[in-house]
Amino acid sequence: MLSLVLTVLFVHLAIYLVNTIGASTIDNLLWLLYLKIPTSTSRNAREQQKKKREAVQLKLEMNSTSSQDEFAKWAKLRRRHDKAMEEYENMNKMITAQKTSFEWSIKIARWLSTNGLKIFLQFWYSKTPVFALPAGWFPYYVEWVLSFPRAPLGSVSIQVWSNVCATTIGVVAEVLGAMLVQVVGQKNNAIPANGDDKKTQ
Repeated sequence: MLSLVLTVLFVHLAIYLVNTIGASTIDNLLWLLYLKIPTSTSRNAREQQKKKREAVQLKLEMNSTSSQDEFAKWAKLRRRHDKAMEEYENMNKMITAQKTSFEWSIKIARWLSTNGLKIFLQFWYSKTPVFALPAGWFPYYVEWVLSFPRAPLGSVSIQVWSNVCATTIGVVAEVLGAMLVQVVGQKNNAIPANGDDKKTQ
């Protein structure tokens, strides 16, 4: 069982990743993964793509057939194309409805496992100290702030620890991002310089 210290840290890390990557990106990725699972939805999605390819192929054949010189063949292709398009549009509506339902389920699960869990932990453990402070190290008013609002005096409350985790993760991510940008920038600047040296030689 994870300690309260690590649980709060991991919850804030998950919240940061969701906010950074983007909820819609995660939803689309999970939808694509869901379509790989053998379900009725994935079968419908494959059938939808098949109908789309069939409709496109029939459209190409129609365009390459003269409606005046080969009217019978063109009319037959037109009927098949219209039928394929109708089937594709019906399946598209069904898939869109299933995707909307899936996205709502994912949004609810994501909220419950991140922000919902954070709120629950802060409520449930509001009187529980996350960890105790060494006795006599801090003045009374610092201990009071760190234990705010309901943790025992001389300890760190879950609300304070939650804010520390969120701030620390944000700062560390910004520092790592800046370092990554600097390293990539240095590599990009070094490549043309080497190329120029080779040309001058």
